[in-house]
Formats: sequence, C-alpha cells, structure tokens
Amino acid sequence: MLSAGALIWTSFRPLLRLVICTASGFVITKADIFPAVAARGMGQVILNIAFPCLMFSKIVPAFTSQNVHALGPLVLVAVIYEALGMLLAWIVGQIFWVPHQFRFGILVAGGWANIGDIPTSVIMSITGAAPFQGTTDQTLAVAYISAFILVFLVTLFPLGGHHLIAMDYAGLDIEPEEVQQAMRIKRRGWVNFWVRMIRKASLSTTRMRSSDSSLEDTTRDSVNGDDEQYYEEKDPVNPERQCPAAQLHVSFHDDTTTTVPTEVGIVSRISSIEPTLIGVETQRNHVIDTELHPNNQSILPTTSVTTVDTALSESLPPPRKNRRIRVLRGSRVLKSFLTPPSISIFISFPIALIPRLKALFVEVPGTYIHPGPDGQPPLAFIMDTCNFIGAASVPLGLICLGSALAQLNVSLNRWKHLPVGAITWLAIGKLLLMPVLGVLICQGLVKVGVIAEEDKLLRFVCIFFSCLPTATTQVFLTQVYSGTGSAEHLSAFLIPQYFLMFISMTALTAYTIQLLF
Repeated sequence: MLSAGALIWTSFRPLLRLVICTASGFVITKADIFPAVAARGMGQVILNIAFPCLMFSKIVPAFTSQNVHALGPLVLVAVIYEALGMLLAWIVGQIFWVPHQFRFGILVAGGWANIGDIPTSVIMSITGAAPFQGTTDQTLAVAYISAFILVFLVTLFPLGGHHLIAMDYAGLDIEPEEVQQAMRIKRRGWVNFWVRMIRKASLSTTRMRSSDSSLEDTTRDSVNGDDEQYYEEKDPVNPERQCPAAQLHVSFHDDTTTTVPTEVGIVSRISSIEPTLIGVETQRNHVIDTELHPNNQSILPTTSVTTVDTALSESLPPPRKNRRIRVLRGSRVLKSFLTPPSISIFISFPIALIPRLKALFVEVPGTYIHPGPDGQPPLAFIMDTCNFIGAASVPLGLICLGSALAQLNVSLNRWKHLPVGAITWLAIGKLLLMPVLGVLICQGLVKVGVIAEEDKLLRFVCIFFSCLPTATTQVFLTQVYSGTGSAEHLSAFLIPQYFLMFISMTALTAYTIQLLF
C-alpha cells in the first residue's frame, strides 16, 4: 500500500514528461520556428512510419494465446466510451446553444478522445515502475492500447464518423444570434411542456381522489340497503361523468348537406417549404466525382458541391449505375481500413498468435527456429528497427500536440461571444463525469466476469481511457472540411479540456492505483 505522498507523486510524475514535450512544441510554434506546414509533415511521418512501428514492436511480443482474450473487453470498453461520449455531447447540444457549423462536430468532440500520444506516454511511464511489473507490463499495456486505437480508426474513418464534421459545412451558415434565439424558444417549449405535464398529473390525481370518494359513498349506500332507491333517484345519464374529450356533436339538416370544417392547419403543413437536398446532392456528386477521377485519391475525402454531368449519369441504366456506386463505396471503405496503423495492427496479431511465425521475430519458449549468426531469431533485426523507430512516435506526437494547441487562437474578447455553457459542460462531462462512469463501468464488468479481477493491468488501462480530452485529429479534419483551413469553433472547446486534463488525470490515476493495489 503506497502512502498518500507516494501515490500523488506516482500519478503526477508521468504528466511532467507530457507537459515538457507538449510545451516544447508550443514554444517553437509560437516562435515561428516550427510552422504549421512542418507540423503537418511531421504528423504524416508519425502516422505512416513511427506509429505503425510502435504498434508492431509492442503487439508481437506482448500478445499470446493466453492473454488474447483481453481484446474482447478492450474493444467493448472502447465502444462504450465512444457511445457515452457522444451521448453526453448530444445532451449538452440540446441544453446549450452550439454554433451552427459545430452542431455535428460536438458529437465527434464528445465521442472520439485523444487515444494516441497522451495515454501511451502516461501509461508507459506508470506501468514501467512499481507497483506494476516494469518492462513486461509496459509492453503489454501498449499492446492493450492498440485495441483502443483500432476502434478509434475503424469508427472514425471506415464507419464514417468523419462525415459528421463534413455535415457541419453542408449548406449555408446560420448566425449565432439566430441559433441562440432558436435555443431560447426551445427551452421555453421544454418549460411549457413540463408545466403542462405537472398540471395534468396533479389534475389526474385530483380526479382519482374524487372518484375514490364517490366510490366509497356508493359502497356505503349499498351496504345500507338503499340500492334500488339510489338508482331510481339517479338520472339515467349523468353529464358530470362524461369525459369532455369524448363529447360528440352531431347535427341533422333537412337539406341532407353536411358541414365540413375547413382544413387550414392541414393545408398549411402540407404546403410548407420543401426540404433542401444539399446533403444528398453533395454525397451523390462526391461519388460521381470519384468515379470520373479514380486517380484523385486522398486519405481524408473532402466534400464539395460540384456540377453533376446529368447526361453521363442518365446514360447508365439504373441497376448498373447503382452497382457501380456500391462498388465505389465498398472500395472507399476498404481503403479506409488499409491505413498504415491499421495494416500494422492487422499484421501484428496473427504473428503474435502463431508460435512459429512469432519465433522468427522474438524468442518463444517451446518453439525452435534456427537462429541467425548472432544467435538471435532470423528476423530479429526487423523487431530492433521497429523498436528504434517506434520510440520516436510518442515524443514527436506530443510535440505536434503542442504545435496544434499553439495554433488555436481564441482571444479574450471573443469569449463573451462563444458558447461558454456548451464549452464548460462538455469539458466537465468528458473529464469529470466520464471518469466516474468509467470506474463504475469497469467495476461492473469485473463483477459480471467480463474483465478478470486479477488482471490489474487490464483494469487500469480500461479505467484510464475514460479520462481523455477530445482528439486533436479533429482539428486537422475540421481544417480540411471547412474549406478555409480554420477550426475556430473547435479551438474554444479544446483549450479548457487540456487544462482540466492534468487535474482529473492525476486524481483518476491515484484513485485507480489505490483501488487496484
């Protein structure tokens, strides 16, 4: 059992390394030494080279047939966290006003957290020392992180999560004043709705009490033997017992004509303005544009309103055209899976789980492969290279994180015009409420047997991932889809989260270590 001081220092020490690396990127960007173009280039090096090497070098030696069952709980927890984050963001968007060009982006900000550099840096530092088992737990922890990264990549790209950001910029923008006015009207509607519900509930309670008292009077009269006199004195039809909502008004006319009420309300609803088809046409244009320009490939597909060649689209028979569209969509989904990090993860797991393949890279007890001249496995040099390159992934990623934060310019004069309520409550939801829910969810999964109680490393990793801010990947996606290269609305949502992260992450780490050990 660690003392309070040791527990706080163990929890806070990994964040110091994170702060120093991030601050260095922030400073050199503010000093114009590390411009945005250089940061994007470094980001491509990390994404396509360093990070895949890190995943390969950690997954292959860490996973075995004995611990591969941990993938199920890891994927389950990752999906639950994304769903809860989107639900919290949706609730915030229903209560507080959000800029029109961030109405779907707030869902991405709530669902997809920064699961790359920050958790890898902190977890590697914590699990590399007591009370964990040093290098063994450190390697296995990074392998566990790969499950969260895989869920992040699959849900954001192949499953279309990034399209939510593109939807923010479909159609015309709406001024913040109009959005705020609509939210005020919406709130008044909610208040009026609940007032009506309370009044109806109180009225129904009063009616139930009155009916109960009349029933008691009827029963008392029946016991006294006055039933016949009671029914004779009562009118055959008591108008007070009739429901007002069920009254029928029927009139008969000698000229056999029927008066029909005017249907003003129905006509006004039917003749309302037809909905625009901007989003539908945009997607259709994107498919046709891809079909016409197959060589124009990009990692992040942009959405733009282009002119459709109707003659070409109408020349194809409908079944054939639909078939080609489905093939194009399927090919885009397949390409989304074939990113370097995903390929690295998909290759690493079979190698890790097949002993004879694994023995080519690392030593496997009970499996003999003829070694190389140096006595090492034949392909050990590949593992050494991946370790060497992968070690650069985390520090370079943190430097890019600092550079991205340095480019988020939100002046003090603008804060009074920003959605402070949504910004504050999204930060509270992700970094204060989500950790509480994460602890409860993981403890519940332990109780039902989904997570093994003795696997303390797995429990620590699952709980830790509940306390992460919004992914900076959304900054780059927003810059691509906005068409202007700006991410002004997202900037204000990110800054408070990354400040609050240091407090909540330290508290959660200390509590989790105390809970497990």
